[in-house]
Amino acid sequence: MGEETTANDENVAKTKPSPKLTLLPLVFLIFYEVSGGPFGVEDSVKSGGGPLLALLGFLIFPLIWSIPEALITAELATSFPENGGYVVWISSAFGPFWGFQEGFWKWFSGVMDNALYPVLFLDYLKHSFPVLNHVAARVPALLVITFSLTYLNYRGLHIVGFSAVLLAVFSLCPFLVMALLAVPRIRPQRWLFVDFKKVNWRGYFNTMFWNLNYWDKASTLAGEVESPGETFPKALFGAVLLVMGSYLIPLMAGTGALSESSSGEWSDGYFAEVGMLIGGVWLKGWIQAAAAMSNLGLFEAEMSSDAFQLLGMSEIGMLPAFFAQRSKYGTPTISILCSATGVIFLSWLSFQEIIEFLNFLYALGMLLEFAAFVKLRIKKPDLNRPYRVPLNTFGTLLLCLPPSLLVILVMVLAAPKTFLISGFIIVVGFCLYPFLEFVKEKRWARFIPEDPRRQVLGVQTESQLDEEHGDESSASLLP
Repeated sequence: MGEETTANDENVAKTKPSPKLTLLPLVFLIFYEVSGGPFGVEDSVKSGGGPLLALLGFLIFPLIWSIPEALITAELATSFPENGGYVVWISSAFGPFWGFQEGFWKWFSGVMDNALYPVLFLDYLKHSFPVLNHVAARVPALLVITFSLTYLNYRGLHIVGFSAVLLAVFSLCPFLVMALLAVPRIRPQRWLFVDFKKVNWRGYFNTMFWNLNYWDKASTLAGEVESPGETFPKALFGAVLLVMGSYLIPLMAGTGALSESSSGEWSDGYFAEVGMLIGGVWLKGWIQAAAAMSNLGLFEAEMSSDAFQLLGMSEIGMLPAFFAQRSKYGTPTISILCSATGVIFLSWLSFQEIIEFLNFLYALGMLLEFAAFVKLRIKKPDLNRPYRVPLNTFGTLLLCLPPSLLVILVMVLAAPKTFLISGFIIVVGFCLYPFLEFVKEKRWARFIPEDPRRQVLGVQTESQLDEEHGDESSASLLP
């Protein structure tokens, strides 16, 4: 794809410095990692038996899930500002084996999540272009979209960041217009309707969890952020407000303006119909176009995080050095191609299957992250934390308890097929780590040597490293 270099390889020409991510693009990249707008929240009304549980969910779940995860991400991402993100956190707390498992589960979950968006993009377009219902047209269109968006990622993270800003503005504007038009028709008592006989708890919790997770994904871009110690906490706080507003305002407008009898009709894409009922055909078309554009933004943000995660794992010696190859634009070429290939192969799965599979793997990784957050507070109390959650060790335990219980609930409610496939992926990860160690030992592939003074060890300065390890100048995270 162009001139490429490998990190730490002095024999290859250096790439030109790529622009760093600033606050505004990072806010909207996190927004697209987590949300992308209210597209996909419609199922919460149907599976929740009415508006009440959906609205309560998007008020309460951020308090017990999104805010704790964002706070933990802010502390750990600023303590370990590297592209490995959560892989580095887990490695520092529990060692490289579990760091690798975390990376494998999260990467697989992210690629599955990204496989949704080209498909959803075509699903919105097929209402205007029925030819996309046919396989002969749909498959080439799917490949063209995937490769086009992959190329945009290749061209540079700063381009992706500013694209996210423009896409978000375009995607959210029709819902602000819809909310204003709905005000005269809103009847607050409609928000209180719920039919518990029609509640599908598994679908409800999976929809909530999927629409409010992935706050930690941006940590894999920490090495590309300008002044991460200051920028990350501000960006996460701004993204939390943006996500909650993008869900609650359209839901309150739509459910408050329409009859309670329509609750059973709320499913993916129903906001377009809500727009037509409130504003007319022009608003429906605008929402459909916004949904299509939002899916592009979601793809771009997820692809960036997945690719830079592989780059970060390569830089700490967990993956072969070719995953750290950067293009002349500073982007990880091989890692982007690897993630794009995974997206193409997983696109055949159904929407609900993908959500449940990725939720299960993501939940496993989050349990490890919560445990690492607490352990690092105990194991490395003097770790330089540019942002520190203002709680003591016992307080961090209490902070992690509600989201941990929610994660376990989501996993318990999973279907047997999800347990089977997720179990297979876990076994693959357990086998892949020793295989890569064997490849490294036999020197069948080149790995980047681990720097013994890396921040992965939990110390930021040479004096701190010497104080903690004494004469062990060869101390290293990886064997």
